[in-house]
Amino acid sequence: MTTASHPIRLLGIAGSLRAASFNRALLRAAVELAPSGVEITTFDELGALPLYDGDVEATGDPVAVSSLRAAIDASDAVLFVTPEYNDGTSAALKNAIDWASRPPRRTLAGRLAAVMGASVTPGGARGGIESVKRSLRRAGTEVLDEQVGIASAPDAFDAELRLTDPLIRAEVAGLVASLVARASAGLEQAIAA
Repeated sequence: MTTASHPIRLLGIAGSLRAASFNRALLRAAVELAPSGVEITTFDELGALPLYDGDVEATGDPVAVSSLRAAIDASDAVLFVTPEYNDGTSAALKNAIDWASRPPRRTLAGRLAAVMGASVTPGGARGGIESVKRSLRRAGTEVLDEQVGIASAPDAFDAELRLTDPLIRAEVAGLVASLVARASAGLEQAIAA
């Protein structure tokens, strides 16, 4: 899907640092299921972001923070994928949101986003998803009400961490399509203005 000027560009950020994480696998599934003509890039440097520290920020953005901000700036919308740790998101993802929401360059302000997550528990990452949405809304991000929460994640993925559950695949495809449609509509409005 494209607008008159360019294809829709999504940025995917998975909040788990573990290489064999269900949430990283969920992000790969979203990339695979994206509509034709949509570009999805992923930001894979969460582990390189220093913990937010105002003293560090005062000396200038660290390289990984500059990379995060640039990746968000280059996107039309962001897809956040979160694990659930103690009824919240991961420290790594919350830290990224903190860095990207700091004034004066509030990179997430006015940005469009959607959130999904996977959990090994029956809760379906609900606490992680809600904590990400809450932080994003506080940062001025427009967050879709729709979300995808995968409960008992080992049952939805195969041994190679491919999302195999057809109903969940359809939910993920639907969420990505909704995010793309909203981003496309926003770009068309901006072009018409």
